[in-house]
Amino acid sequence: MYRIGIDLGGTNIAVGVVDDQMKIVGEGKVKTNAPRPAEDICDDIKKAVDLALKDAGVTMEEVESVGIGAPGSVNPETGVIGFSNNLGFHNAPMVKLLEERLSRKVYIDNDANAAALGEMLAGAGKGTKNFVAITLGTGVGGGTIIDGKMLLGSNFAGGELGHTVIVMDGEPCTCGRRGCWEAYASATGLIRQTKRKMEECRDSVMWELCDGNPENANGRTAFDAMRRGDEAGTQVVDLYCKYVACGLTNIINIFQPEVLCIGGGISKEGRNLLDRIEPIVEKARFSKNIEHQTVIKTAELGNDAGIIGAAYLAKIY
Repeated sequence: MYRIGIDLGGTNIAVGVVDDQMKIVGEGKVKTNAPRPAEDICDDIKKAVDLALKDAGVTMEEVESVGIGAPGSVNPETGVIGFSNNLGFHNAPMVKLLEERLSRKVYIDNDANAAALGEMLAGAGKGTKNFVAITLGTGVGGGTIIDGKMLLGSNFAGGELGHTVIVMDGEPCTCGRRGCWEAYASATGLIRQTKRKMEECRDSVMWELCDGNPENANGRTAFDAMRRGDEAGTQVVDLYCKYVACGLTNIINIFQPEVLCIGGGISKEGRNLLDRIEPIVEKARFSKNIEHQTVIKTAELGNDAGIIGAAYLAKIY
């Protein structure tokens, strides 16, 4: 039997047919064209499902269950997306709408939780039951799985790890607080740190990499400068990694997962990132004298994590 995983984004609807080995064997994609009514988007989800089934050479009769990861405030028990600013949804009954169109049991969760489940089942956390996945992107998102169960909180808004404070009264965060980990460890935070260092160091290679304009800085700029031996770029990378390590240490101290996985664009730096983070975490974590320690890894599945995780939401709900 097969399962269908749906990754509902603000730009694209990506669907995969996933087999028993957790491999994607067929794919379909259509534009989301949000914001618009949930009914219309669900019609297009059905189109993307049909494309994925055709690509896989599979019929719906061979599909055991369907899962969807969606952005925003998602209630897996009621199947309702309470609010999603990316989609323009308010109390959208997604599970009901999709079950009407697909004639299969549908499971739903937040997209970050679905991606975390995918990495735990088939990627960096394979074989674990206690797993945390963090995404370093525009913000800092992620999912937490404890003893094989998703951490949701009493109101399904639990696990917002990016909005724990690491610097009291620090940088303003989009959530309204100051000093959140997200404000320092996100790609947005890294870019801000890069621009500030460029203004301090006019002879930095980072100016060349940005064609003389700090507004061209991105999440790779400081790392690229570091690789060219630039002192200012190295300082940005080292400080950024300290911020990332601070938040990771907090997560380890709270949850003590078997694996803590780092995803997002910055995770592609691989050992350039981990080699700076791991010694800081090793020295700072509360469990330093215990035999079994959390292993920090970079994500393995990329964009497939959300589809695979969504397809297997039935395993935890």
